[in-house]
Amino acid sequence: MIVILKQNAGQTQVQQLIKDFEAQDLTIHFSQGANTTILGLVGDTAHLDMEKILTNDIVRDVRRISEPYKAASRSFHPQDTIVEVSGVKIGEGTFTVIAGPCSVESQQQMETVAASVKASGAAFLRGGAFKPRTSPYSFQGLEDEGIRLLLAAKKATGLPIVTEIMSETQLDEFADVDVIQVGARNMQNFRLLKELGHCDKPILLKRGLANTIEELLMSAEYILAGGNEKVILCERGIRTFETCIRNNLDISAIPVLKKQSHLPVIVDPSHAAGNTWLIEPLARAALAAGADGLMIEVHNNPKAALCDGAQSLDLPQFAAIMDDIKKRVAFEGKQLQ
Repeated sequence: MIVILKQNAGQTQVQQLIKDFEAQDLTIHFSQGANTTILGLVGDTAHLDMEKILTNDIVRDVRRISEPYKAASRSFHPQDTIVEVSGVKIGEGTFTVIAGPCSVESQQQMETVAASVKASGAAFLRGGAFKPRTSPYSFQGLEDEGIRLLLAAKKATGLPIVTEIMSETQLDEFADVDVIQVGARNMQNFRLLKELGHCDKPILLKRGLANTIEELLMSAEYILAGGNEKVILCERGIRTFETCIRNNLDISAIPVLKKQSHLPVIVDPSHAAGNTWLIEPLARAALAAGADGLMIEVHNNPKAALCDGAQSLDLPQFAAIMDDIKKRVAFEGKQLQ
């Protein structure tokens, strides 16, 4: 349920109304825009009398939200959420690029890639320390050593780091990670999502291989309901009957998510494409459709990569794509972070 307040509502009256709702075991999300102030009520609102609420002098309107997700809904929070990490903004009016290898392999690799992607214009360094793989015999990542190497690359370049968590038991190991990624396979790991809701770190939530947009937003709701409002959505392609490509990048998901939710949306064209030649056109499409950023896999020697080399750009390829992105971002009137 949302309660829309009148423009002349006094601060004292607003605070009293919030206290009245909180006394009924409701959690209040306060959203103040240029023309509208909204109180989002989270909890059991079935017993609330809408007519009685409307008798309050400062209340202009009361509405029940039809979507099953509340905190993630744009009805609940009309203004776009901007997630800020180490001075870098992800959200409306900006365009942010996250780049780096699928998996962390060595110190030399991370130093080389980090320095190069930063020079090309990336704002974040990505790299998998823990790797969820379909086969138990595939490379599983360097684990704790991988995080150490990411942090060393961060120290050398100043780039904030993004890496994937596998379990809620690992939160202590991710204490120095700037953005925690929840991968497609863990999108509905509800125990993990609940724990991430209690931490004060930005969460990059990837859409599952066969999940609907509503299911993605419901997973975001688990994190938001726990009190963590720093959620970034990521479209990375979904599985369909098509076999010519690894996954189908759902470009339509970008405007739909932007309409239904206030959360920033980035796109991972690497996992959708599965092939380097597709990354540039998919990146262009994502920007044109309104995405707030990209996450691109980059490796210093893709042919020797221990994981997903076929979809990893080499350093010159990434630099060329970034040159193109910079021109298009400027044309769109956005600011490259």
